[in-house]
Amino acid sequence: MTINQIIKRAFERLKKENKLLTPDLYMEAFCLEAKTAGIVIEDCNQVEKFIKKLDISLQNELKQYRVKTLNELITFFIAKLNRLKPAECSAQNSALSTLLKRVLQTISSLHNAELSALSTKSIKDLDLASDAEQIEKIKDEWINFLTSYDDSFFDRLKPLGRVNKNDIKATIENLSIHSRADSMPDELQNLALLFVASFAPSIASSVNEELAKISDELRKNPQSLSSETMIHSIKRAIQLRINLDKHHIKKMLASLDGVLKRLSVQLLSLIDRTDNSGNEIAKIKLNLKNMELHYSDDFKSAHQRLYSIATSLEEETLLLGTELKEHNNVVSEMEKKIKDLEKELESAKKASREDALTKLYNKRGLDEFLEIREGEFKRYEKPYSIIFFDIDYFKKVNDTYGHDAGDLILKGFAQVFKGIARNVDIVGRYGGEEFMAILSETDHNGTIIFAEKVRKKLEVSRFLYAGQRIQVTISAGIGFREEHPSMQAVLKSADEKLYKAKNSGRNQIVS
Repeated sequence: MTINQIIKRAFERLKKENKLLTPDLYMEAFCLEAKTAGIVIEDCNQVEKFIKKLDISLQNELKQYRVKTLNELITFFIAKLNRLKPAECSAQNSALSTLLKRVLQTISSLHNAELSALSTKSIKDLDLASDAEQIEKIKDEWINFLTSYDDSFFDRLKPLGRVNKNDIKATIENLSIHSRADSMPDELQNLALLFVASFAPSIASSVNEELAKISDELRKNPQSLSSETMIHSIKRAIQLRINLDKHHIKKMLASLDGVLKRLSVQLLSLIDRTDNSGNEIAKIKLNLKNMELHYSDDFKSAHQRLYSIATSLEEETLLLGTELKEHNNVVSEMEKKIKDLEKELESAKKASREDALTKLYNKRGLDEFLEIREGEFKRYEKPYSIIFFDIDYFKKVNDTYGHDAGDLILKGFAQVFKGIARNVDIVGRYGGEEFMAILSETDHNGTIIFAEKVRKKLEVSRFLYAGQRIQVTISAGIGFREEHPSMQAVLKSADEKLYKAKNSGRNQIVS
C-alpha cells in the first residue's frame, strides 16, 4: 500500500467517525491506517519514544491519562510543572483520605442504623474511587442524607421528659418512664375493662369458669396487667373465647347438616319414585315442621328457609310429575331414534374417512388428523413429522399387468404400511399411488428409520398376480414441523423432497 492510499484511508476514517479535520485528529487517523497496513512511520512513534525515556512512575501515570499525541504529552507536563510541590500535595491528600476514613468509622459506630450504613458504604467507595467524579458521587450521597434526615421521632419522647436533640445520651438519662407508669391508674382500669369485654364470646351463649375467673381478677386488680402471669392468662383467655365460639358453631352446623341430610335422602328417594313424588315432598315438609330444634333466632331463620324450600318443591314436583307422565312415551321414542341416528352417524363418519380400496384413512381423514397435530403443536409445542410415499413406476405396472394388478399392489402396500406403523402413527392413502404417514412423539432419526423400514420391506416383497410375481419399490420425502413456519409449508417441503427422491433414481428417502 502506498502513502497516498494511507492518506486517502485516513480521510475516509475521519469522515466515517464524524471527526473534525484537525492536525491532531488527522495524525491519529493516519498513524492508525499506517499501522493497519503494516507500514512503519517514524513520526507516528514519537510519543512512545519520549515516554520510554521517562521515569517509570511517570510512565505509569501517563498510562492512566491515555496520552496518544505529542500535544497531549506537552499538555500533561505543563499541568505537572504548574503544580506547587506535588510531593507535599500527594502526602497531604493521603493524610486527608486517612482522616476521612477514621471520621466515617467513628460515625458508623453511632446509634443510627441509616447513618451507620451510609458511613460503611462510603468507606468502601473511597477505597475504589480513582478520580474526582467518583468522590463527587460520595459527597452527593451525604448531601442527600443531610437534606432528607428527619429527627422528629425525638418529639415522641417529650411526654416522658426534656428532649435535647444535640445530646441523645442526656435525653435518655432525663426520661421519667417509671414515674409515668405509676400515674396511669385510670388508663389501666379502662384497659382492664376493655379486655374483660373482649372475653365474652360473640356466638356462644356463655363463658366458662376459667374466663370468668380471669375477668374477675382484672376488675379487682387492673395493675396486674403489667405482670407476665396476667399477660399469659389474657392470651389463654382469648384462645378460650375463640374455642367456645368454634365449638358452638360446630354444634349448630351439625344440627343443620342433620336436617339437610334427611332432606337430601328423601329427595333422592322421591326422584326414583316419580309417581309418588308429591306425597313424598309432603312428608318432608311435615317432618321439617315437626322437628324441635334449639338454637338462636338466626339459626331458626335457616330452618324456616328449608321449610320454604320443601313447600316450593312440593308444588313444582306435582307439576313435573304430571308433565312427565304425559311425555314419557314421547321421550322413549325419541331416545330410540337418537340411538339409531348415532349408529348411522358413526357408520357414515367412519366411511367418510376411509379409503374404499386400501381400508386406510383417505385424504379427508388425513387432513383431519393433520389439523389435530397442528393444534397440539401450537398449544403444547408437540412436534410431528409428515412422510409422503409414492410407488415407483406405478403407471408402468398398470399398463403392463392391468388395473387389477395395480389395485392388488395398492392393497398389499397398505398392509405393509399398516403393519409397520405404531398405534400413535396415522397412515393413509393421500391419492392414487401416493400415501402419507403422520408421526408424532418421534424425533428426526426415528422418522427416518420408520421410512426406511417401509422402503426396505416393500423392496423385498413380491406381489403374485395371474401367476406372475411383481416387484415394486417406493420413494419418500420427509418434512419436520418445527423446521417450518406453518403446516402448509411442511406439506410443501415433504412433497418437494418426494419429487427429489424420484428424480434422483427412486427407491430412496430424502429428509
